[in-house]
Amino acid sequence: MQWPEIIISGLLGLSIGGLVGFLIRVSVVEKGFQNARNKALNIIEEANSQAEKIKKEKLLEAKQEIYNLNLENDKIIKEKKAMVSELENKVNQREDMLERRAANLDKRELNLDRKEELLDEKKNALEEKNSKLESVIQEQNTKLLEIANFTEEQAKQVIMSRVESEMATEIGKYLHEEEDKAKHEAQKYAKEVITQAIQKYAQDVTVESTVSVVTLPNDEMKGRIIGREGRNIRTIEALTGVDLIIDDTPEAVVLSGFDPIRREIAKKSIETLIQDGRIHPARIEEIVEKTRVEVDQFIRDIGDKAVFETGVGRVHPDLVKLIGRLHFRTSYGQNALQHSIETAYLAGKMAAELGENEVIAKRAGLLHDIGKAVDHEVEGSHVDIGIMLANKYREHKAVIDAIGSHHGDNESTTIIGVLVAAADALSAARPGARSESLENYINRLTQLEELSHSVPGVEQAYAIQAGREIRVIVKPNEVDDAKAFVVAREIRQQIEEKLSYPGTIKITVIRETRAQDIAK
Repeated sequence: MQWPEIIISGLLGLSIGGLVGFLIRVSVVEKGFQNARNKALNIIEEANSQAEKIKKEKLLEAKQEIYNLNLENDKIIKEKKAMVSELENKVNQREDMLERRAANLDKRELNLDRKEELLDEKKNALEEKNSKLESVIQEQNTKLLEIANFTEEQAKQVIMSRVESEMATEIGKYLHEEEDKAKHEAQKYAKEVITQAIQKYAQDVTVESTVSVVTLPNDEMKGRIIGREGRNIRTIEALTGVDLIIDDTPEAVVLSGFDPIRREIAKKSIETLIQDGRIHPARIEEIVEKTRVEVDQFIRDIGDKAVFETGVGRVHPDLVKLIGRLHFRTSYGQNALQHSIETAYLAGKMAAELGENEVIAKRAGLLHDIGKAVDHEVEGSHVDIGIMLANKYREHKAVIDAIGSHHGDNESTTIIGVLVAAADALSAARPGARSESLENYINRLTQLEELSHSVPGVEQAYAIQAGREIRVIVKPNEVDDAKAFVVAREIRQQIEEKLSYPGTIKITVIRETRAQDIAK
């Protein structure tokens, strides 16, 4: 083989080897590319699945959050709806109240219109009568002037004096006759009923006054009650709601409080502390709480005793407690519970004499002042509070009527209501039942005498029997026997219009003519 052929063969072999190596390299590179593609596809698929998973999780979280928000929104909406519903109910209630008031106002307007019409009719009738009377009087005056040759003024004076004297005598006689007739018919039966009732009520009456003063064994005890820097006295005042007044009064502490039950708790607590000797805030708190329980039990016991003694039947436990609270209430120095028991007995006996229900009458008498048990705590008069309590505990209609009418605030619609009012007046007006301050007592007697002196014809007036009777001496030359009744009536009207007083006041008019001479 020649060199050129060898060279050509070598070059051909190298070319073929390079081509094969190139093909192999291309194959290897392509395989690497394929593996890379597969890896990339796997990574993409894994990323897609991870993204899908994250997407689902986020969707679930979003849905859960939306659900929670919807629940919260539903709760807020329900609360708003409840508030709106409550406001709507209040608005509806106010509208109903306004409608009722409007209806009441319409009724009142109709009544007023009717009354105005009646007044106009009466006014027209009176005007017609007045015109007729004026014409008749004018004719009579003309005739009198013609007959007597008097001037108009002289005739008027003669006529007026004659009419006054004649009318005064006639009115006095009429009043005297009617009063005698009424007294003869009414007093006989009334006295008989009241006398029998009082005789049958044979219980002794004792009036107990609550004195808010605690007696101390010595002045050293004052310092112990006050305590270091006043801590004991502050503790007592805070726990009982009562002010302690410690002044220069020897061996005494004054309790000041609006509520008599609080005063009683404070008084008993201090007395117990004095006997015990241990006076410090912790012991004070223990004693006050124990005393409060004891006083509460005492109130219930005394209420049960009053219900049992009067025999009024079963009473609601809350009312029994209120009855017991009356033991600590006084009116003009008269114990309210004892007054209620006395009123119950008197009303019951009078009801029995008249054939009415004695138990209902006693019940009404016992509960007639029940409002006084809480009138320090509830707004309104004791009558209004008593009616509210009686309605609350479903008392008998006659009991409610007696509570509302025993002071004349409302007109009684039952016989029992009238009997309770009479029994209440009897219990309050009897001698020694109530006490008044000296100043009020003197003022009332002075006013009685001054009112009596203001009536024409009165010469002297004397208030006697602790102001329950006024005796009037009239001038005999100005007031005759018939006119004496007119004077008594005028004084009665003056007293009723200008004075306020418990019970009744008797007016006695005395007319006396004395003739004197001296034998020498």
